[in-house]
Amino acid sequence: MAPIKKLKKTRLHYEGTHMLVGGFMIFLALNAFLFWAFSTKIPFIISSVLCLGIYLALVNFFRCPVRTFTGDKEGVIVAPADGKVVVVEEVDEQEYFHEKKMMISIFMSVLNVHANWFPMEGVVTHVSHQNGNYAKAYLPKASTENERSTVVIKSPKGVKVLVRQVAGAMARRVVTYAKVGQECHIDEHLGFIKFGSRVDIYLPIGTEVLVSLGDLTTADQTVIAKLK
Repeated sequence: MAPIKKLKKTRLHYEGTHMLVGGFMIFLALNAFLFWAFSTKIPFIISSVLCLGIYLALVNFFRCPVRTFTGDKEGVIVAPADGKVVVVEEVDEQEYFHEKKMMISIFMSVLNVHANWFPMEGVVTHVSHQNGNYAKAYLPKASTENERSTVVIKSPKGVKVLVRQVAGAMARRVVTYAKVGQECHIDEHLGFIKFGSRVDIYLPIGTEVLVSLGDLTTADQTVIAKLK
């Protein structure tokens, strides 16, 4: 007998609680007003359909699947975000390392899950936040000019990896849960970015990269690189 496949659990992220509750109350009040204020129900019907569509889009945005990585975690770098790989190249990282690193960038559209996961096992050694612009997240300049948070993780073998959450044109809040000195693990949340953004990872030169431009990633599931 074939094994029964377990359904993947999906919950709503608590970052969306206030927006979802507030939005529901506003939409409810608006449609109640339209229902009682006009003899014709056409404005009420149009508004109800529009409000339902917007609310379902918000629910979809704040969904947060329950995920568990089942492979070997030693030296493994997993995708910190759902999305599309838009950069795989060597760059000069000038905000923390001040040297050449291998950069992998994952762009998240508004349709992607926007929770971010830690990409590796280790200890958080640095956390910082920089104010900036809100250019389109897929542009190269977004990594250095946009609003962003930087987290550096040191592996058990002493290798440092930088993860940068970058706000996009629609994003107006980058939330980072990582704290300096915290032990971090694959399967744990690093943070959340609201409404379209990207996550960059800076790895040592010589790291084995396992993704290419255009590849789709699933956070906490897709192995994107292996440390040497």
